[in-house]
Amino acid sequence: MSKKGVFIVFEGIDGSGKTTQVDLLAAALTEKGRDVVICRDPGGTGLGEGLRNVLLYSPGPIDPVAEALMYGAARAQLVAERILPAVRGGSVVISDRFSHSMLAYQGWGKGLDRGFLENVNRYACRGLTPDLTVLLEIDPLLAISRLTRPADRMEKEGVGFLRRVRNGFLALAQESPHHYLVLDSAAPAEELFLRVLAAVYGILG
Repeated sequence: MSKKGVFIVFEGIDGSGKTTQVDLLAAALTEKGRDVVICRDPGGTGLGEGLRNVLLYSPGPIDPVAEALMYGAARAQLVAERILPAVRGGSVVISDRFSHSMLAYQGWGKGLDRGFLENVNRYACRGLTPDLTVLLEIDPLLAISRLTRPADRMEKEGVGFLRRVRNGFLALAQESPHHYLVLDSAAPAEELFLRVLAAVYGILG
């Protein structure tokens, strides 16, 4: 019997520990014999990585609508080029961020119309929704203290911005409780990983 493809997404503000959990989950599933594809949004393709560099490190200002459309373009390419083919082929795809990041950052964070953002996502995602979204919930001040690299454009928006984004993620999780696993990222990474793994095994069957 062929294995079903599964799409897992990790969301949360930077410094919440997403990358650590992505790597731990990928290693565990690979050890169990699953084909695993890791990606990041924006990024994961030639076009996406180019847009990521502009979006996160452009020295000049970017209009919020232009910003959202670039995120959408990066996501559309990622879905078409990597995520959909992998899921259809039976792989487990693990993504560091996906469509809800745009709703949280550009919607709650920057005040763009949610209907507009959902339309961008509708075209970009082609009907694809995660089987599970893991939200690593954390206070922005703690998240900032964890960062060891220079701040990108989003992080430079300040603590107030990150608090709005955090509230956005929590609101989205409350809207879709059956598709979200919300974890307190202040807990030890291994403890978080065990809870993530249990939830993913529940989906894999």
